[in-house]
Amino acid sequence: MHLNYLALAVPFFVAMMLVEHYFSKKKGRCIHQFGEVVANLNIGIAERLADIFSAALFYFFFVWLYRHFALFNIRPTVFTWILLFLVTDFTWYWYHRFGHTVNLFWSVHVVHHQSDDFNYTTSVRITFFQSVARCLFWSILPIIGFPPMMITIFLLVHGAYPFFTHTQMIGKLGFLEKFLVTPSHHRVHHSSNEEYLDKNYGDILIVWDKMLGTFAEEKATPVYGLTHPLKSYSFLWQLFHFPLELLISLKRAAGLRQKLKVIFGKPADIDSRIRTLLEKKLHIHQFSKGGTALNNYIKTQTIITLTLLFLVILLEHYLSAIQLMTASLFIIVSVINTGAMLEQRRWIFYLEYVRLILLSVFMTTIFFNQFMITFVAAVLLMVLLFYKTLSNRYYNVLYSYVS
Repeated sequence: MHLNYLALAVPFFVAMMLVEHYFSKKKGRCIHQFGEVVANLNIGIAERLADIFSAALFYFFFVWLYRHFALFNIRPTVFTWILLFLVTDFTWYWYHRFGHTVNLFWSVHVVHHQSDDFNYTTSVRITFFQSVARCLFWSILPIIGFPPMMITIFLLVHGAYPFFTHTQMIGKLGFLEKFLVTPSHHRVHHSSNEEYLDKNYGDILIVWDKMLGTFAEEKATPVYGLTHPLKSYSFLWQLFHFPLELLISLKRAAGLRQKLKVIFGKPADIDSRIRTLLEKKLHIHQFSKGGTALNNYIKTQTIITLTLLFLVILLEHYLSAIQLMTASLFIIVSVINTGAMLEQRRWIFYLEYVRLILLSVFMTTIFFNQFMITFVAAVLLMVLLFYKTLSNRYYNVLYSYVS
């Protein structure tokens, strides 16, 4: 069988999240908020899904650079593997540092820092756009002459190691604190304390921060999240709020020089009132705690979406193009929908109907016969005929009010 065993990362990391949650509850520590966990998982689900379509493109981009622009012909040896590890980690340091100090790169990295929680679910807040930025920085590696296969292996390492540094359940690690990025170091990086801002950029090695003056030891208790927190768990708002702020800043900037300053300047230079303006215009509001029915429904939908993501990655080679696209769209609409549920939006039933259509198309492609087509058409027609009644019942159960 031609299975994609990278799919096993999904249940493995979810299991680690559950283990962390279990021990945090056992020790009486509240490090998980329901809305934050769902929002974190939604971002991570979308990134894993995008990886299906982008991973091969990144690899072939490295191959193209290696074949046409490699300065040296580096062969895999013990020495070159060690050298590549050091070079990739140092490159990551600068990719990460620019991600915090240059607006263009912060616009894709900010999503990783939006959560007010700090736990294993926070680690998966990576977007496709951030992966593109990372790929651009790492493009120097094949140009130097490192083979794409070696680079890809270290991409996996650099993708996995940071997961374990996103936790409050592990204290300082003694001697390892001197040279490795530990949970303590990364707690500093994710905090919004003034003394911790723009510190500890390393991915695996902390030595770069110590050498280049960006290291800070964890002393004061970290406060996590952005210095100007979001007021929403909306999947779309989390992805696009800062790019929208940049666009408005660009529109306001007079002349090319000022516009370039907006793009390549520091995030702190962006007028914070722009976000307030956007929040009012787009009706972005603070999450109000949902009831048991709503939270249970969101939990169920998140479990279903994670399961579908695992199966799509595992079986991607056996899915037709239409099946892969339909399942992918179903997953994307699902994470948008659960994010909107956390906001108690009234338009989510429209997305539920879209999900039903996508599910119907997917099932029809698997069981393509007269009976299935007739059954699907009948279900969709019934939903349309009783749309108002069903939507009212739906909102009554989840939100305790009629739309």
